[in-house]
Amino acid sequence: MRLILFTLWLAVLSFAIADTRKGTLVQQAPPQYVQLPNPYGVNEAAARAGSKLYLRECAACHGEDAHGIGKAPPLVIQDVTRAAPGALFWVLRNGSLSRGMPSYAHLPEAQRWQIVTYLKRLR
Repeated sequence: MRLILFTLWLAVLSFAIADTRKGTLVQQAPPQYVQLPNPYGVNEAAARAGSKLYLRECAACHGEDAHGIGKAPPLVIQDVTRAAPGALFWVLRNGSLSRGMPSYAHLPEAQRWQIVTYLKRLR
């Protein structure tokens, strides 16, 4: 039993270390996602919808002002504000179990793009 627990612990630790060596989640986005254009671009209605979705889905961890809470990083940093929209979309779609970021693949694609539209307006 101890060997099984140790093996599982070692596997989780190895995965977490490997995950952090790749940079931030945004930096891990595959090129095919980085190149995706935001279908909502500068659409003001999409940004307003994204703001509401952000408050419902993201604010509990990242804060209503997006300055981060606890272990959740702030989203008003250059890594996020300068990120390609497709990279942000990829992060929302995939999350990162080892970093505590859930996947939001359960949200319709349009809603994930609306959150991206909102995030791109943060400063």
